[in-house]
Amino acid sequence: MQVLTDTTVPLKMIYLIITLAIAALIAGPQLWVRYVLWRHSTEIGDMPGSGSELAQHLIERFKLEGVKVIKAEPDQNYYSPAEKIVALSPEIYHGKSVTAVAVAAHEIGHAIQFCKEEPVSKLRDRYLRRALQIKRVGASILVFAPILTFAVKTPAIALWMGAIAVITMLSSALMYVAILPEEYDASFNKALPILKEGYLPEHLIGSARSVLKAAALTYVAAALLDVLRLWRWIRFIR
Repeated sequence: MQVLTDTTVPLKMIYLIITLAIAALIAGPQLWVRYVLWRHSTEIGDMPGSGSELAQHLIERFKLEGVKVIKAEPDQNYYSPAEKIVALSPEIYHGKSVTAVAVAAHEIGHAIQFCKEEPVSKLRDRYLRRALQIKRVGASILVFAPILTFAVKTPAIALWMGAIAVITMLSSALMYVAILPEEYDASFNKALPILKEGYLPEHLIGSARSVLKAAALTYVAAALLDVLRLWRWIRFIR
């Protein structure tokens, strides 16, 4: 007599494990970035200045004409070439921690790139703006796909729109990867050598290096998280 084996449960378990593994790989970098920034955010009593004070000092030291420092919203740290603004979140702006000092130096690294018109600064204009546009297009398609499918009652439309959204969002993620050389230059060719000049004691340089690596990977980690959100949208459309 032939015995039939039920493989439903093992297959479901394998599918669940694979799903969790993919989700961990995608969300892991973003969680790592947040953890590193949090881990080194403890205030240091003898730190000579805050993140904003260091940024202002470096602007004057490197003669970055027209560049100014502003306090931005929480978790918003960036350099705007068009406005010549170094925007620092409140915890970085007022903070006297390794994270605050390193992130401020990283953003000043971007300011140096653009003010000196270094070739690496062209990557952002070439790829980042396009990535943001593609990202908006993909997000819009995902929002309107279920509505349009319901209106015309043709499931094939949702499949086509979903496929287009997948392509656009993945293209956006790849463009974030394309600007990594600019991010690494700001962290390791600009900020780290500056911090080694006495702005941080030697025993904190290792911590600063970790923070600068996290700062360089912020865009890529965010792009990967968008892919995870995209995956959830695809399941919703199905």
